[in-house]
Amino acid sequence: MATVPVEGGPTSGPTVLRMLLGGQLRRLRERAGVSRETAGWEIRSSESKISRMELGRVGFKERDVADLLTLYGVTDAGERESLLKLARDANSPGWWHRYGDVLPAWFQAYLGLEAAAALIRTYEVQFVPGLLQTAAYAREVILLGHRSASAAELDRRVELRMQRKELLRRSNPPQLWAVLDEAALRRPIGGPAVMREQLDALIEATAAPHVRLQIVPFSAGGHAAASGAFSILRFGDADLPDIVYIEQLTSAIYLDKRDDLEFYAEAMERLCVEAAPPERTREMLARLRDELYPA
Repeated sequence: MATVPVEGGPTSGPTVLRMLLGGQLRRLRERAGVSRETAGWEIRSSESKISRMELGRVGFKERDVADLLTLYGVTDAGERESLLKLARDANSPGWWHRYGDVLPAWFQAYLGLEAAAALIRTYEVQFVPGLLQTAAYAREVILLGHRSASAAELDRRVELRMQRKELLRRSNPPQLWAVLDEAALRRPIGGPAVMREQLDALIEATAAPHVRLQIVPFSAGGHAAASGAFSILRFGDADLPDIVYIEQLTSAIYLDKRDDLEFYAEAMERLCVEAAPPERTREMLARLRDELYPA
């Protein structure tokens, strides 16, 4: 039986609570020998709804969880209450809820995963990773996709991105391992002043013990992730699978099947080998900064 995570801990947040509860319900259903179809019928729903619940992709109605626990033969009052409390907590909104006016639903799931991850490995080819962006750079990136947005809306979107970065400043931050294509550093987003500030910020970030940054230089030629950017998130709880996140223009893909995870994990490992070693990153950033964006 998984315990309820402590608020602010590495597996806190409604997204991961849903994943934990869903995984526990799946194990209870399998132990009881109940099919997803039967479970769906019990809560006046469908097999696909049970599948989404067990993956933590939807919210939980307390009544549905109670009915499923009864179906699965869970009669111990303490165990039932623990799981029902987990269902209530999983429906609590995350900090990003207040940005719902500028936050697409498909990205809210990622913010929950990001906030709960123990390790974030990310590869970027076009932009500096969001968790390492300065406010000025973030504004220019956001403008690329929201040219008609008002100044107030842009401020909200930048504020949201800066709020995301707070997880790297908390007492128990995740490990961030970012691999960045040299092209992203040479693309003059916002002009020389914005880029120089951004490269200075990256140099500063490399000093943090929980941040590792590598650059894939042009001299590396083709590489393992030619298809584009992606992230792999790993969680502190052994019951939670890794998640591969691939962002698109108007949606995102979340992968958790073993074959997909192994494919992307192998690609990430090859990228880290093909990239310059982390101890060269500060020197490379300073050289690019002074060469491309002199003071």
